[in-house]
Amino acid sequence: MLQLTKFNLIRQSLRQQIWENDLSKMPRWQVRLVGTLRICYLILRDVFFDSQLTMQAMSLVYTTLLALVPLIAVSVSVLKGFGVYNQIEPLLLDILEPLGDRGVEISHTITQFVNNINSGLLGSFGLALLLYSVVSLMQKIEQAFNHTWRVSEERSWAQRFSDYLSVILIGPVLVFTAMGLTASLSNTALYQRLVDIAVFAFLADMVSYVLPFLLVMLAFALIYIFIPNTRVQFRSALVGAIIAGVMWQVVGWLFAWFIATANYSQIYSAFATLFFFMIWLYVSWSILLVGASIAFYYQHPEQRIRKRLNLQLSNRMKEWLALAIMAQAARRFYDHQPPLRLIELSQQLNIELDLLHPLVTILQNRDLLVRTDTEPHGYVPAQAPETLALLTIIDAVRQAEEDDILNLQRLPKDTVVAHYFDVYQNVAAKALTSATLKDLVMDPQSALLQSRSPG
Repeated sequence: MLQLTKFNLIRQSLRQQIWENDLSKMPRWQVRLVGTLRICYLILRDVFFDSQLTMQAMSLVYTTLLALVPLIAVSVSVLKGFGVYNQIEPLLLDILEPLGDRGVEISHTITQFVNNINSGLLGSFGLALLLYSVVSLMQKIEQAFNHTWRVSEERSWAQRFSDYLSVILIGPVLVFTAMGLTASLSNTALYQRLVDIAVFAFLADMVSYVLPFLLVMLAFALIYIFIPNTRVQFRSALVGAIIAGVMWQVVGWLFAWFIATANYSQIYSAFATLFFFMIWLYVSWSILLVGASIAFYYQHPEQRIRKRLNLQLSNRMKEWLALAIMAQAARRFYDHQPPLRLIELSQQLNIELDLLHPLVTILQNRDLLVRTDTEPHGYVPAQAPETLALLTIIDAVRQAEEDDILNLQRLPKDTVVAHYFDVYQNVAAKALTSATLKDLVMDPQSALLQSRSPG
């Protein structure tokens, strides 16, 4: 009982030091230490208690199994033009190295599957299905990263197709070009002469040992930057990539040791190889998503909250923000500036993207805002500001959830309630009868006087 009391006291003290103390009164090193501890706690919460991260990793495992062969097939078709497609299997062996002999078996099997794909026999429909499998995998990955970064707006289908195929087609070429340049450099006469010197030989050994770690971390950082549909700072992506890269290497060593010592073949028989392959895919995706969470919490200190909050906008805030969104879009329209982007709107209004996006969608559905087709996507008024009444904008938000099934007419009749509700509606309508979006933007003082004038 005494030990339990001591444990509770220690836990309470740690919670106070990490979550309840004022960071502005702490020295800089202590602020960084507390920030690191907060991120560690939040990652553990997201992995073990929230379960969303683990569910996303499981979903990605299933999608990877379906799309892995098509993805490699598309990459091989591109690399054949550069004469380096034979490097695919060694790369697979490096990724599946923790599986030991089973990794060699899986790599060989996947390579055989890819070699058996005949584009002439597949036909146009088969090739389209092949590309769809690859794009669907990339879409799943984007959705998982968008959830981590609290982004609710996804790329359009046209943008997904162009961006994803660019990564799929150009990515392998860049990777193997870098590998080829490294190999060519090591075969030069100058490099061979430098290696004969003890100091350079030691440095070359260190570089050859560290280079795979650096490439993994760089790959993770690029994924964190380009996959989420939001702006990710390079420093934040690099922090997440370094930690995820170290985790990937350490867990890989532990997994290899587990494979070498465990004898699950007697239980799973012929399914043992598939069983371990799926586990390693799950572990790899989990590590990649953990790194993305670290990058997110590093970039957004305001999100380091001990208890996850289910933030929702009040009706009053929705109405205010709807007017502010339309005003921002109209100002850019009159000033001949680029269309308003959602990320810029979030920063200007100090409201999270996942809270703003539903409001913007409501304004789009009511034909008050329209999204541009140009990259990057922005928003402009769908109607002329001089004819768009402010009351129309407010009503669009207030009536957004009503439909043919659920509306005011469905509610029971109450004459007293209806009377006072109509009085409230009429007073609000009279206050904004002649005020338009142009008045709000171009002549706010006039709009203010109009709203104060007696009805």
